[in-house]
Amino acid sequence: MLLKELAASASPLNEQQVHKLTQVAAELSATQLAWVSGYFYGISQQQGGVSVPAAAAQPAGKLTIIYASQTGNAKGVAEALKAQASASGVAVDLFNAADYKIKQLKKETHVLIVASTNGEGEAPDDAIEFHKQLKAGKAGKLDGLHYGVLGLGDSSYEFFCQTGKDFDEYLSKAGATPLLGRLDCDVDYDAAAESWSQSVVALVKDALQLEAANEAAPVVPLTQGAASLYNKKNPFAAELVTNQKITGRDSDKDIRHFEISLDGSDLSYQPGDALGIWFSNDESLVDALLALVELAPETPVKVGDESLSLREALVNHYELTQGYASFVQAYAEWSDSEKLKALLEDKAALREYCANHQILDIVREQPASLTAEQLQGALRRLTPRLYSIASSQAEVEDEVHLTVGVVRFEQDGEARAGGASSFLSDRLEEGGQVRVFVEHNDNFRLPANDDTPVIMVGPGTGIAPFRAFIQEREAREAAGQNWLFFGNPHFTQDFLYQTEWQRYVKSGLLNKISLAFSRDQQEKVYVQHKLREQGAEVYAWLEQGAHFYVCGDANKMAKDVHEALIELVAEHGNKSREQAEDYIDALRSAKRYQRDVY
Repeated sequence: MLLKELAASASPLNEQQVHKLTQVAAELSATQLAWVSGYFYGISQQQGGVSVPAAAAQPAGKLTIIYASQTGNAKGVAEALKAQASASGVAVDLFNAADYKIKQLKKETHVLIVASTNGEGEAPDDAIEFHKQLKAGKAGKLDGLHYGVLGLGDSSYEFFCQTGKDFDEYLSKAGATPLLGRLDCDVDYDAAAESWSQSVVALVKDALQLEAANEAAPVVPLTQGAASLYNKKNPFAAELVTNQKITGRDSDKDIRHFEISLDGSDLSYQPGDALGIWFSNDESLVDALLALVELAPETPVKVGDESLSLREALVNHYELTQGYASFVQAYAEWSDSEKLKALLEDKAALREYCANHQILDIVREQPASLTAEQLQGALRRLTPRLYSIASSQAEVEDEVHLTVGVVRFEQDGEARAGGASSFLSDRLEEGGQVRVFVEHNDNFRLPANDDTPVIMVGPGTGIAPFRAFIQEREAREAAGQNWLFFGNPHFTQDFLYQTEWQRYVKSGLLNKISLAFSRDQQEKVYVQHKLREQGAEVYAWLEQGAHFYVCGDANKMAKDVHEALIELVAEHGNKSREQAEDYIDALRSAKRYQRDVY
């Protein structure tokens, strides 16, 4: 009716134009109408057309970005998204899901969520409460909200990008309207996330009508402490100073202590952060793969805008030391493998197969000749590995230390090794260069108050961040008590950093240490057993305000420790299981229960 009334008044449109606009408008949502409005306004400004009152270009709201991140990837995407929005003149706020109040959603007009998925389809630790409340409908009706969801995940897992899918479903059920379709990103997410971000920022900008078509506000830099020139896309070429095996000669594990110099960089880190390692594949692995698929190493290919030989591309740019479902699917078709086709019908079996087979192993089971385009198209791009930092800069200054378990196994009688771990341990000599960057993790931090007690559970290489924690607390002369739970197979072969922990116990900095060497007696003993044994005192520490930390294996250890924690709270706090779970949830919400699991 409004368009017809305009035609009858002093409108510059003729009746046919009004009729066309009426037809188009009837098919558009409110967000799309706002976008079209901004689009036509931009054209009018470019063509010197009819002027529009300034009020039409005023913001209709602001953009809120919420991230749910376990290792820092989702946070990084969200920060880049905020930078794009700010550069486009969009008023934007950025929140960790742990810090965002669910009732605030009712007051928002435009929200973007960037969410990773943890373990088997679980929300990251910082988003568990937000996820639970949104699922339960605590946000209320969200009819006035427009939203977008970008999920990060790993397609080799059955519940790929499940957290992002959940948020999309819960927001839609609450009546919110999607700005554009949800994007589910695999481990090689940079290009897809960048494209999605550009599209959604353009939609939000036009919907909010923040500025004329060709105006752009200056970029607002995003910083965390002192901004660094070096990051994931621009890593620092650091020197490997020390490569030291810290398990005994008879140990079943090869665990290394690495010291890397950051001298000449502006990189800084805090205890709890991770170091990203870019690595190259073993050249012998690449040569074996090329022989199996009958491709010449010098075959020219393009990687982005760069022209390379196929061999060089495989060494430096593609993931070969992990199996993944997308490669299995493509190769099953080319090789006509009945085994691979059957695996594709059983997600659990496929996931287990991929975990134990590298790309070479998959091809070797039924070799097939491929074109360079087929091979390149089926392979994932190489992604850096993240390792929990095992040092405090307050002690080691311009160095960074890592505790890395070297992945080694046999497949069909042939030795196999992990990508980054074997690069550091076997192919990079001391004095050689490795490309690194710091991945900040605000979800795994020491208490701000140095008087606060901490309980640290870190079996195996999970000990790494707690070495950093203790170094930091010593440097700060923190008065809070410290209790470490550590486990590994054998005391004589696998007690990582034994002399250091003994020194900390002797000095009184480490008030308690509980050790679980699983193979040193007939019955296997793990850290969760030690937690239960010490349950009364653990609960007493929690009641006194202690922070509880877990680092290490996500698939079994972290779940077993979580269960032990619930049980000891129920037993020693005289609570029902439901009450104990609420107690643990309250710890997590207060950031007193933090996990760095992988």
